[in-house]
Amino acid sequence: MSKLDRLQGTDFPDIRDGVAKLCEAFPDPYWRALDQERRYPTEFVQALGDAGYLAALIPEAYGGSGLPLAAAAAILEEVQRAGCNGSAGHAQMYIMGTLLRHGSEEQKQRYLPGIANGALRLQAFGVTEPTSGTDTSALRTTAVRQGDRFIVNGQKIWTSRAEHSDLMLLLARTTPIDQVVRRTDGLSIFLLDMRDAIAAGGLTIRPIRTMMNHSTTEIFFDNVEVPAENLIGEEGSGFRYVLSGMNAERILIAAECIGDAKWFTARSARYASERSVFGRPIGQNQGIQFPIAKAYADMRAAELMVHQAAALYDAGEPVAEQANMAKMLAANASWAAAEACVQTHGGFGFAEEYDVERKFRETRLYQVAPISTNLILSYVAEHVLGMPRSY
Repeated sequence: MSKLDRLQGTDFPDIRDGVAKLCEAFPDPYWRALDQERRYPTEFVQALGDAGYLAALIPEAYGGSGLPLAAAAAILEEVQRAGCNGSAGHAQMYIMGTLLRHGSEEQKQRYLPGIANGALRLQAFGVTEPTSGTDTSALRTTAVRQGDRFIVNGQKIWTSRAEHSDLMLLLARTTPIDQVVRRTDGLSIFLLDMRDAIAAGGLTIRPIRTMMNHSTTEIFFDNVEVPAENLIGEEGSGFRYVLSGMNAERILIAAECIGDAKWFTARSARYASERSVFGRPIGQNQGIQFPIAKAYADMRAAELMVHQAAALYDAGEPVAEQANMAKMLAANASWAAAEACVQTHGGFGFAEEYDVERKFRETRLYQVAPISTNLILSYVAEHVLGMPRSY
């Protein structure tokens, strides 16, 4: 860790050192094999859980560490910086926030301790649907009240880690859209026990093969019964609850992108210093130096925005503007660093054994997920700059 890193007050050097040491047990060949075989990193997620990192944001009263979001961001940044991939477990860190902020005390006591100690995995978030995309208000999955339970029917897509999760945070429509004042009304959040639903035969999970190994799936609900006691918060307020968790997600994803950018830049600088062509290191050429240096500078600027967003979030201040811009700037920085890294390595950048192409594919995702760069620009234009709403 650089001296500059340690001088930044929100950098949590002890946590970073601990995560870095843990990641040493999961070097490049481990991730390369997982990618080739499309396997879930069970051992890595278990190690993160055993070390308490996945319970960072759960209060101590429920068995967690009670750390601020800035500390969770440091954890995920170091995971990516080490060449590992935090996507397999990062949802466990922030999805539970909906339960923590809006759930009943009975629900918190029932689920949070198990999530904190790793006995329960809450990593699946059922929101996006094939026909609605980012228009959450248009989702078609329904949950109809019948006595002491809700009956769920519909479909979700791009639900990562569902095959490796016990619980799912599910957003469904409980009031038909033609019976609400606003399109975003009538949506509710449930904590679904997928083990029970699968055993009852109502829940089907189908893997989707994608360009990165994120255990992505589509989910089908066929008369799935959810106890009414698993409704989180007020019926019909689910959209508001989902929004309240998006800022934390975007800040944490931004931290991962910063970690990716640091990994790419370190690999680029090392290769440029070691690779000799025409009797000298290629790093002596400004055509090689400048893109790497520019990517580093862009990363440092984005990093400041990530730190500011995390600090505002932890202080309980409005943070939507900073969270969105942090995610966009960090994703752009990681993508620029990835481009520079491939260009520096030339043909070797496409070889599996260098791991550049794997990380290149992984970091490309964050231009479109969990929210695309264009949607962030639209948000800034409308809600920050006061420009007319775009269509």
